[in-house]
Amino acid sequence: MSITQLIYVSTAAHEFGALELRRILDSSVRHNAAKKVTGMLLYSHSSFMQVLEGDGADVDEVMSRIEMDTRHHGICILSRSKVPAREFGQWSMGFRGIAAEDAGAWPGYAPFFAHGFNAKMMNARPGVALEILATLAGNR
Repeated sequence: MSITQLIYVSTAAHEFGALELRRILDSSVRHNAAKKVTGMLLYSHSSFMQVLEGDGADVDEVMSRIEMDTRHHGICILSRSKVPAREFGQWSMGFRGIAAEDAGAWPGYAPFFAHGFNAKMMNARPGVALEILATLAGNR
């Protein structure tokens, strides 16, 4: 059985603080666990990048809910593919906020997130979004 993996970026409606990000994560965990969807959410400079993994119909249902969420806009799907296994199966939704000092820790990826997630740059380098997500999740 293959797994659907979807990665998108979006722009936050405003700069989110720790409490609001916690609410988003709690909601994601609750909804995703019910659908057996796993993944990772990154937040950097008022932008999000998220990977969702699971049955195709379940991923699409979760993504439909995400698209209707007014806390962000400008959703750009970077990839949607079948993969042989989950890469982010350890979480209903993992989370990591990226700070300015993280750019120094990962200089090869910094241009893609140093000022918010740059969908245009990521689309120009296929696979980099997954690399960033996996690296920052500690999977690689």
